[in-house]
Amino acid sequence: MADNWNATRLPDLTGRTAVITGANSGLGLVTAEALARAGAHVVFAVRDLARGGAAAAKVSGSTEVRRLDLADLDSVREFADGWDRPLDLLINNAGVMMLPEQRTKQGFEMQFGTNHLGHFALTNLLLPYVRDRVVTVSSAYHRYGDKVIHFEDVNLRGRYTPTRAYSQSKLANLLFTLELQRRLAEAGSPVRAVAAHPGYASTNLQSHHASALARALLSVGNRVFAQSDRAGALPTLYAATQDLPGASYVGPSGLGEMRGAPTLVGRSPAAGDPEAARRLWTLSEELTGVEWGLKPAGS
Repeated sequence: MADNWNATRLPDLTGRTAVITGANSGLGLVTAEALARAGAHVVFAVRDLARGGAAAAKVSGSTEVRRLDLADLDSVREFADGWDRPLDLLINNAGVMMLPEQRTKQGFEMQFGTNHLGHFALTNLLLPYVRDRVVTVSSAYHRYGDKVIHFEDVNLRGRYTPTRAYSQSKLANLLFTLELQRRLAEAGSPVRAVAAHPGYASTNLQSHHASALARALLSVGNRVFAQSDRAGALPTLYAATQDLPGASYVGPSGLGEMRGAPTLVGRSPAAGDPEAARRLWTLSEELTGVEWGLKPAGS
């Protein structure tokens, strides 16, 4: 455990570039502030350029804003097509949580499509430029729901619930990280894939829950039990900057991983299943039309 580790202990990131999805608010904005303060050039990858620009203007350091809608694979491709320089850190932070049933532009269930498929496509398209690591933000909720990927229908038609869909998307984040790291190692790449989760952090994500009762309860929880968004961003910052093994998973050190200093944490058996990770990767390639681009070492 990194006792009392906080954002003041970040290394000097001068000369490094980070892309953060969903950097205009919540954990993404706190992450962007910390990395920029440490000297990194931070790219706000956001749906709304006006909101992203307003957020970036409040950050002390080097920033830029680019449009990215993870719920639209055309937007993901456009973002990647416009990228032409080395990228040190890709932080897959953006997400939606427990929404009423919705679909992405390409017709995927919104939480799986945004939280997993959008980031899957973005990562693979940008990977030729990445020099250090890919950090994907998951959740303790990967342990809940049905605890499986519904390969026969990831869109959950006819059996959608907000929790089932969210849990599936967060499980997908961890399986993606596992298979990404395996492929990076096989290709002889120095890039590392790691994951993090914020514990119970007070953000605006909870305000979008499909249930009015759940929104009310979560609002109380945010005020009484949750740690701050600044504390919630620490596992992501730790995962992005510390010397960790590939496929590591970082979360809070406290009871139930709800709060506390960042440390390496465990994952559910389902999230460590290499066969499920490979199967999810293949399915994600089929659904997005984006394939693995790095070749094995020596080929």
